[in-house]
Amino acid sequence: MTRFNIKKRDGLARTGIFQSDSITLKFPLALSTETLFLGLENLEGANLPLCAPSALVNQFPPDKNAQPVTIHPHLDNPAQSGDCVMVANWHTAFSNPRKYVDWLIGLKAKTPVDTAWYAPGSALPSNVHILCYSGFDLFDFRAVDLKTAQGLFCTPEGEFPADALDSGICTCTGCQKRDLHLHNRQALLQEIALVSRFIEQSQVRDLVESRCRMNAVHVAIMRHLDSQYQFMEQHIPIARNGMMRANSAESLQRAEVRRFADRVINRYCPPKTDVAVLLPCSAKKPYSLSQSHRKFQRAIAGRAHELIVTSPLGLVPRELECIYPAGHYDVPVTGYWDAEECAVITQILTRYFERHVYRRIIAHLDGGALKVVRKAAEQCGITLEYSCQEHPTSDSALNALDSSLAGERRIKDDRLHGMVSYQFDRDLDTKGTTLRGHYPELFYSKNNVQTFSIDTGTGLLRPTFDGWQLIPEGYRVHIDDFVPEGDILVPGVTSADPAIRDGDEILVVGTRAIATGRAALSAEEMLRSRRGVAVRVRKIKRV
Repeated sequence: MTRFNIKKRDGLARTGIFQSDSITLKFPLALSTETLFLGLENLEGANLPLCAPSALVNQFPPDKNAQPVTIHPHLDNPAQSGDCVMVANWHTAFSNPRKYVDWLIGLKAKTPVDTAWYAPGSALPSNVHILCYSGFDLFDFRAVDLKTAQGLFCTPEGEFPADALDSGICTCTGCQKRDLHLHNRQALLQEIALVSRFIEQSQVRDLVESRCRMNAVHVAIMRHLDSQYQFMEQHIPIARNGMMRANSAESLQRAEVRRFADRVINRYCPPKTDVAVLLPCSAKKPYSLSQSHRKFQRAIAGRAHELIVTSPLGLVPRELECIYPAGHYDVPVTGYWDAEECAVITQILTRYFERHVYRRIIAHLDGGALKVVRKAAEQCGITLEYSCQEHPTSDSALNALDSSLAGERRIKDDRLHGMVSYQFDRDLDTKGTTLRGHYPELFYSKNNVQTFSIDTGTGLLRPTFDGWQLIPEGYRVHIDDFVPEGDILVPGVTSADPAIRDGDEILVVGTRAIATGRAALSAEEMLRSRRGVAVRVRKIKRV
C-alpha cells in the first residue's frame, strides 16, 4: 500500500511525502525507480505512445494492480488515492506543446488529486522546472544517463559538449573527478532541490518564467497552459504571502493576474460617486505608502474615486491596493509599454468603464499609462479630462488636479464595501460599520462587535462569526456530524462552494459546530481527494 501526502501546493506543482510499507520519500525527487517499484521494467502495456489511436491502446491494457499505475489519454483511469501514476513516453510530449497541455489536462481530470505523478525517462536539469510546474513529482535518471552516453554535459540552461567539465561552469564532485555521469545526475538533483525550494516559497512560476527562456518549447507550454484559464485558475491560490514578479510578457496572462482583473470588472462594487481620477502606480506597495500617492491623496482630498492604472493588473481601485496581487507585485519600470501590454490593459479598462459609468473621469497620468487610457476612452466613447501636462507629482500637476476637483463633494471612504464585493462577490450594506487600527492593520466592527479584520500578509478580509452573518451565502464548506478539534481533514467534508480556492477565507458549517478558517484546497480538490487538510481552522464554535 502506498500513500502520498501533499505538503505544499503552488499551482499544479507540489511537494509531499510518498510512503510505502518499506520506504518514505520526499517529492519531488529523482532516483533509480527500479528500487522503488520492483518489476518496473517488466510492466505490460506500459509503453504505448501517447499519440497512439484508441483502438490500438485498448488492445494492450496495462496491469491495473501494478505500481506505478500506468495512465494514458485513451484509457480509463484505475488509479486510487495514494497511488503513484506513470505517464509512459511523456518525454515525447515536448515535441508538441499544444498536445502536451491537452494530454495533461485530460489526464488530470480523470486522476485522483492526491496521487503522485511519475514521468519516466523525461527529466533533465534543463526541463525539470516545467515538468514540476505541470504537476509531475517523481523522476528517474534515464534521460540524464542518455545524455552522458551521448557525451553531453547537462545544466539547467541546456546541454554542452563533454569538455565543459573542464570549463569551470560547475564545481560539483562530478566535475572535480571529471566524471560526466556523476555530474549529470547531481545537476538534476540540484535543480529539483531548487524547484522544491521555489514551490515551498510559492514562487515556482517566477522560476519557470526565468528558466524557460532558454527553450522555445517550454515557453510554448507555459503559454498554452496560461490559455487554459479555467483549468489553471482552479489550481492557483487566491493569495500568496510573497512577492509576485511580473518581469516578462507572460506575466500578463498569469492566472492570478487575469483573476484579479476579472473580479475588478465583474465582482467589485465601486463607491457611490460619479467622479473618478486615474493615477499612475508606484514602486512601493501598497501604493498609499509611497510619497507620490500621499501627494495624490492630499490633492484629491477624498473628492473622487481613485483608480490606479498599472501593468500587468490593468486597474487597481484604491480599496483593493492591499489585496494580493495588487499589494505584492514587482514590475520593471521603464515608462514604455509594448503593443501587447497596451492591448491587454486597454481591454481591461474598456470593460471596466463599460460596466461602471462615471460622470467625470480625470486622467492624472503620463507615458504609457496615458496612452492606454486614451485608447480605452476612445473605444468606450467617453471623454477624458486631463490634469497633467508633465510629471504627475510636480507641483503644477498636483495644483491642476486639486483645481479640477473644486466643488466636488467628498465621498464616503468605504474600503470594506469594495473589499467584500471583490473577495466574496457580495454587495454588503456597511451602514453603521466603524473602523479602528492603523492602516493597513484594520479592524471593522458593527454595534461594537468585530466583524472583519485584514490579514496584513495577503490583504484579504478575515470575517468573524458575526461577520459571516453579514454574508448570508457562499464560501461555505459543509462537514459531517462532528465537532472539529483542529484543522478539518478532507474525509470530513461533505460539500463545498465551487467558488472556493486555496487560501480563501471560508465558513465551516456542521450540525454540531461552525468554524472560521482558510481553505487549504480548492473546492474541487476537497471533494476529489481522500486525504490531507481541507481547512486550516482559526476558531470553532459549538451550535
